[in-house]
Parts: sequence; structure tokens; C-alpha cells
Amino acid sequence: MYQPPHFNETRPEVLHALIRAHPLGLLISNSVGGPVADPIPFLLDAEIDTHGKLRAHLAKANPHWRLLADNPANKVLIVFQGSDAYVTPSWYETKRQTGKVVPTWNYAIVQVRGTAKIIDDGAWLARQIADLTGQHEDGREQAWAVTDAPPDFIQAQIKGIVGLEITIEDITGKWKVSQNRPIADREGVARGLDHEASPQSPDMATLVRRYGGLNGE
Repeated sequence: MYQPPHFNETRPEVLHALIRAHPLGLLISNSVGGPVADPIPFLLDAEIDTHGKLRAHLAKANPHWRLLADNPANKVLIVFQGSDAYVTPSWYETKRQTGKVVPTWNYAIVQVRGTAKIIDDGAWLARQIADLTGQHEDGREQAWAVTDAPPDFIQAQIKGIVGLEITIEDITGKWKVSQNRPIADREGVARGLDHEASPQSPDMATLVRRYGGLNGE
């Protein structure tokens, strides 16, 4: 990933927070025929090993897991996409001053590299689906739990999946949120995003203010 220094985010707690907020990661690995990619929801165990571990599961019908099982030494890449937004030059003060501006795209992203291990163990998978479900059902008015379904039905579902555990060997964050623009441009971007209809715009406006040193953030 192209990484200018001013966009580099290295704080573990910030990187982990993005993964937890946007857990649907794009799992990418190599095959003889070229790259293979699948979107998969992950769980992060941050306290395990140096950088933590990621847990997930795949359908046994998905050939991606066999590729990983047959090539255990191969590294995988998982991409977690956070908030993003188009940035129009119309928001820049520099447009009014010189006109020398172009559109861009702001985004926050985390890339994880590591070694994948395939796990075909019923107890591990039962814990995996319970933990994943619990994380996303927590706080709901009518939270659903795995135990709400008939046990034989859940066991049949478990037989149709395999587990995936990735030891994180490298984790990289890039927060491209207008830090490279003059302060007046940053202020214009934040105000512009405040009036955008996109559901991600408020989050991006907050990031622009926080990383741009605006409003005391």
C-alpha cells in the first residue's frame, strides 16, 4: 500500500478499533491462476501473540479454504475498509485563491498480513460462531443467540463450515483525511462533509477535524 508519512496510522488501539467497527474484511491470497479474494466477517483477538489473531469461518463449498490448507506457508492479506468519502475541490479555499486543485478521495483503511491456519474442529467452530454472533447481537432489543436455534440444526450448519485463524504478522493503517491540505482547506472539507447526504460523511467529517487539528480535536 502506498503510504505517505503524513497518512500513516500506527497506534494499535486505533487500528484495532477500525477492524472491530468494520469487521467485514477482504481476504486475499495467491493461487496458480492468480489472486483470490472473499469478503468475510472477522473477529479480532488483540491480546494473543505480538499483534493479535483474526478468527473467521468459510463455507466448505468455498474452494478458498482448500487453497489455504494446501499452501500453509503462503501469506494472506486482509483489507478492512473504514469510512470513505469523495472530496470535491469546491470545498477548498485554495480553489478560490488559485484554482490549482483537483478532486480526491478520503478514506481510512487497515491492511493485515499473516499466516492462515484452517481449523476443522466442532468445538472451535461452535465458539467462533457464538462469539461472532454475540459481538453483533450485543445491545439489540431482541438479541438473537446461537442457542435460540435447535441444536441439531446448528450442528448441521457447523458441519458445512471450516475455521480460519490468522496470526497477524504485520498491520498497517492509512488515514487519508485531508492532513496534507492547508488548514483552510481542511475546514472547508469538514464543513462540506457536514452537509453531504452519505451515511459515512459524518464519520469522515469527524476524522478530518480530529486529524487536521480542528475545533480542538
